[in-house]
Amino acid sequence: MEAAIPTPEELRKLRLQAGLTQKELAKRAGVSQSLIARIEAGTVDPRVSTLRRIISAIPFKEGFKKASQIMCSPVIYVTTDDTVRKAADLMEKHGISQLPVLEGERVVGSVREDSLIREVLRSREPHRIFDKKVREVMEEAFPTVSPSTSIVEILSSFLYAKPAVLVVDRGKLCGIITKIDIIKALKTGGR
Repeated sequence: MEAAIPTPEELRKLRLQAGLTQKELAKRAGVSQSLIARIEAGTVDPRVSTLRRIISAIPFKEGFKKASQIMCSPVIYVTTDDTVRKAADLMEKHGISQLPVLEGERVVGSVREDSLIREVLRSREPHRIFDKKVREVMEEAFPTVSPSTSIVEILSSFLYAKPAVLVVDRGKLCGIITKIDIIKALKTGGR
């Protein structure tokens, strides 16, 4: 699955919103200023670890939107005992491509469209996949953040091909942020 890597223009906007020059950001991230310039110009394809270091070096500024301001709530989810059919029905009904999996109030995994497609392709009897329990097909849980996490920090979570970030407050799931939520927030300057 392809990671949601920020475009050169998005990275430039984040740097400018933080009030940093290319040289200042390079120093904070431990890379050369010319690398920052080439990334922003789109002439180099940096490693994900380098991009994460650069994004993490952009300081939090008051005014950046926080997780609580861009999350979707209530969260649509399934439990480990639900069937794959229920998960697929919820995705179809709500026009979403992934769901967190809960056991009680604890997040224990995730179900995604692409993982269901892989299950169907591997099976000799694809129609039987939908009768399985979610626990049999779920993947690892999405990363979690607190409601006060800044959009800059959330953006760096998407660099590792995760389609969603969960917002958890005092151990309770209270929201979900997907790539489109980040894109909408960045269109308005992240503020």
